Amino acid sequence: MPVKHDLYQDLGLSKDEVDGRRAQNARLNALFDKYNNVDELVVNAEKAAGSDDEIKKLKERRLLVKDEIKDLLK
Repeated sequence: MPVKHDLYQDLGLSKDEVDGRRAQNARLNALFDKYNNVDELVVNAEKAAGSDDEIKKLKERRLLVKDEIKDLLK
């Protein structure tokens, strides 16, 4: 069963730490919203047994957003 990706674990930060930073940075907040949207698309595509290419492209898109988030958190 497909599940949402745990971004907080990847970042090594707690939800509270991230929420505090999101509240202070509109760009970071927007990226988290974008990440959550793309992550939901990945989960839905996996549930619907979407094509491997479609899922791969969505995962790559999610990774790019995660990299942007990591860069802003440095």
